[in-house]
Amino acid sequence: MPSRPALAQTPVKSTDEKITINLGVVDLGQIDLLVQEGFYANRTDLIRTAIRNQLAVHAEAVKQVVARKTLVLGIQHFSADDLRAVQASGQRLQIRVLGLASIGLDVSPELALDTIDSIVVLGALQASAAVKAALAPRMR
Repeated sequence: MPSRPALAQTPVKSTDEKITINLGVVDLGQIDLLVQEGFYANRTDLIRTAIRNQLAVHAEAVKQVVARKTLVLGIQHFSADDLRAVQASGQRLQIRVLGLASIGLDVSPELALDTIDSIVVLGALQASAAVKAALAPRMR
């Protein structure tokens, strides 16, 4: 049987963020019991499910706040071309994202400072360390 050619793998950057929580031993023991009994695949599965259930309970409140605060819900990406277009128009951005705000690696700190007036991210910001440092005073 002929061998298959190897497929080129493109690294995929996860949009998941790692968090750390502290739990009491009784809560942790109950989680482990539910995992052991097959209710959940692992601790992470239970914790994700619990978080999603709470978010579902509060979905309407989140929706209202997103509308009131004019947040972009989801993922918003800004490339150097996007920011140069903003710069050419003489405008400045007020970035407000609930989810992931991504500033391209092709964006210099100078371009970011010239085009981004303020940035609010409830979730995660992906950008070069230099751009994050330059924008730090404009983050709320």
